[in-house]
Amino acid sequence: MALSGLDIYKLLPKTNCKECGFATCLAFAMALAQKKVSLDKCPHVTAQARQALESAAQPPIKLVTIGTAEASFEVGNETVMYRHEQKFHHPTALGILIEDTLSEDELSAAVAAVNGLRFERVGQKVGADLICVRNSSGYRNKFLAAVSTADALSRMAIALYSDDAESMAEAVKLCRERRPLIICGEKSSPDAFIALAKEYDLPIALTCENLDEAADLTARANAQGVSQIALNFKNESMSGRIQEYTYARRAALKKNFRPLGYPIIAFTESADPDLELAEAVSYMAKYAGIVIMKNSAREFVYPFLVARQDIYQDPQKPVQVEPKIYEIGRVTADSPVLVTTNFSITYFTVAGEVESSKVPSYVICVDAEGMSVLTAWAAEKFTAEKITDVLKRCGIEEMVSHRTITLPGYVAVLSGKLEEISGWKVSVGPREASGITGYLRNWKA
Repeated sequence: MALSGLDIYKLLPKTNCKECGFATCLAFAMALAQKKVSLDKCPHVTAQARQALESAAQPPIKLVTIGTAEASFEVGNETVMYRHEQKFHHPTALGILIEDTLSEDELSAAVAAVNGLRFERVGQKVGADLICVRNSSGYRNKFLAAVSTADALSRMAIALYSDDAESMAEAVKLCRERRPLIICGEKSSPDAFIALAKEYDLPIALTCENLDEAADLTARANAQGVSQIALNFKNESMSGRIQEYTYARRAALKKNFRPLGYPIIAFTESADPDLELAEAVSYMAKYAGIVIMKNSAREFVYPFLVARQDIYQDPQKPVQVEPKIYEIGRVTADSPVLVTTNFSITYFTVAGEVESSKVPSYVICVDAEGMSVLTAWAAEKFTAEKITDVLKRCGIEEMVSHRTITLPGYVAVLSGKLEEISGWKVSVGPREASGITGYLRNWKA
């Protein structure tokens, strides 16, 4: 188990020398337990204590890096079972499976489709992270051709999946500088793949039937100096895989069982696209660090990425936009003025409807600490006084010729007081954002 602040304090020199930047050794120990400071800050710690502390300070789930430079991503290093305990830090990576049974033209089209999986949602860029090339044909030349195509046409991180260690070795040589993830097939000997990962310093996904085999394989890999490991459980059922993912996570976090403290890679099995999407999201929700989907259609990939944003967003820090005036379209002095909060989803929903209306408008986002309109109103973060203060400070009075502001329909109760203290006429807008388009097309100052 991870050491508490008091456990760490017992191993420190207790000199209170302040050279670490803290007033006492106890304060330093508490900060070290919360991972806010490095043990290197203590100049007087003994070698024996350092060894004990460094062992205890290792994350329960290994941090694994795949790819290089801008195409790289990290998985693992999570410290909690549930998001409400503390946010999840490394979002599940999304990979798309490409099989070498495709023709040359089909391979090129498949890689292009994966490259195009880029979206913007609530001000954030999201997309696929990985191309996984699988040696489904069983032929080395087809596998190498597929790897060459993926390497030539995409800058995305690459995973290589094969049952044959010799074919894998040849494929690694084609893209070794990109630090691919090598995935050991279920029909192959893991030792040859471990040796390959050791030789080229690559991350490896070890395929295992159960938790016991997983622990044995990671121990064998560690013994050869390979620590960048992911686990690929091959249970026959989806529920069985999710159960093993949960057991592995719990053993690593609650029992500090290091042999299972590695990220998990999950492959979807469902042939139906709708079921595959549900399967992929289920794996992500239940601790898979990498999810590999077969379907690259944008209408199925995008919902997965939306779910990922929601799961990996800090529940205590809503996504926010900058509180300011946003000009949508070619605004003029006669353009409508709408006010809302700075919660990202609220703003981008409103902005999308304003764009659809084709009516150039000003949207003023009030700093409501990232809360939605009703939540902010209930918490007294979106009040008539606050809106009035923003109107006076933001410069909107010099930007428009009228003095009419549109208030969200759900907080129409603020309209009387807002008119009284701001001097602006208040027009109550629709309750739902879907009504904004029609409202703006009929708007008059």
